Amino acid sequence: MTHADPAPLAALSSRSLKGRLRVPGDKSISHRALMLGALAAGRTRIRGLLEAEDVVNTARAVTALGAPARKDGDVWEVLGRGVGGLAQPDGPIDFGNSGTGTRLMMGVIAPHDITVSMVGDASLSKRPMGRVLGPLKQMGLEVEGDRDRLPLTIRGTSRLVPITYALPVPSAQLKSAILLAGLGAAGETTVIEREATRDHTERMLRHFGAEVTTVQRDGATHITITGDAELEGREVTVPGDPSSAAFLVAAALIVPGSDITIQGVLVNPTRTGFYTTLQEMGGDVTLLDQREEGGEPVADIRVRCAELSGGAVPAERAPSMIDEYPMLAVVAAFARGATRMDGLAELKVKESDRLAATAAGLAANGVRAEAAGDTLVVHGEGRVTGGGLVATHLDHRIAMSFLVMGLASAAPVTVDDTAMIATSFPEFRSLMEQIGAQFGGGGA
Repeated sequence: MTHADPAPLAALSSRSLKGRLRVPGDKSISHRALMLGALAAGRTRIRGLLEAEDVVNTARAVTALGAPARKDGDVWEVLGRGVGGLAQPDGPIDFGNSGTGTRLMMGVIAPHDITVSMVGDASLSKRPMGRVLGPLKQMGLEVEGDRDRLPLTIRGTSRLVPITYALPVPSAQLKSAILLAGLGAAGETTVIEREATRDHTERMLRHFGAEVTTVQRDGATHITITGDAELEGREVTVPGDPSSAAFLVAAALIVPGSDITIQGVLVNPTRTGFYTTLQEMGGDVTLLDQREEGGEPVADIRVRCAELSGGAVPAERAPSMIDEYPMLAVVAAFARGATRMDGLAELKVKESDRLAATAAGLAANGVRAEAAGDTLVVHGEGRVTGGGLVATHLDHRIAMSFLVMGLASAAPVTVDDTAMIATSFPEFRSLMEQIGAQFGGGGA
């Protein structure tokens, strides 16, 4: 995707938001369903797949590797090749803006005797890949020119060796890449994590028939996958994405008189830190009809506008809400008192330096905030002046977070580009308007 023609958009102060709705399928689970479908023998059918650019690029990637992914009605089908069965692609594989797709696919490719050139857009090409490439190289993956950013060319091997690897930082992408590579290594590959990260890969590996064990030892979690695995095609239902739902939830909390219900949202405990934090701040957020679908916990989320108070968000919660901090910072601006968020180092290596971009966006709209080290402090006054122009730095979550701000601020908030929102949540504007949000100008 190119961003040659920015699409600015202003969010206007809106009347109360009302309604029941669904958000698109979870992005993390969508990526993994396509990849494991490609590594399984036979046909995998996926319902509720998120059809955003990041995920569609993963579908194109597995197709290029010899495992065709196609939409049939409202279901996506992947014709898998089995672990070790992927084929040499005809040319470079373009991952667009997707860090998840890129990093996890490195693990998928690793146990195959193929050479793959990986490319992406300008934003993705700035993001470091060395953290994932390091352990994969220990297992036998080769990287041409020893590069750590796209574009890069990697060579897999069917003689991959298993490793035991302690994560230096909590990262589900890093954990997942190693476990996916371990599917094709002879023996047991173990990842050790001190802090819990999202566990969708482990859940879905088991769903497809892999042997995965998780044990607690010496204050850490040891996740072990048995290699030379044989996966079988499966039926997968993708629940609603809690990171997409976060924008709607936040909007309903800060726009007076709002009352919305979002149906069928993933509430995996490794992904619900944002909702826990909102409840601690006084947010009227209730999980209804909690149930399990396809190995993942799901619920309907009801949200009503409420008066919010600032507070402290502990660093250990960061892995369960890393994508939601820009949105939380905006919510905190409407709370009374200071909100302190610790442990935000990972925000600096997202689609943009999200920590700096969030602080700058707040300042542009009259909100006092300090970003220092890995901490962000937002001084909420219960209301936001607004009226500012926010530089998104091609980051979809910065764009959506500050558009939500504009729905409740005194003056409209404008973001400089919305084109990149399609990478993760193409329905953002239409769903917001469905519940009563108002925007001005062209854009998403």
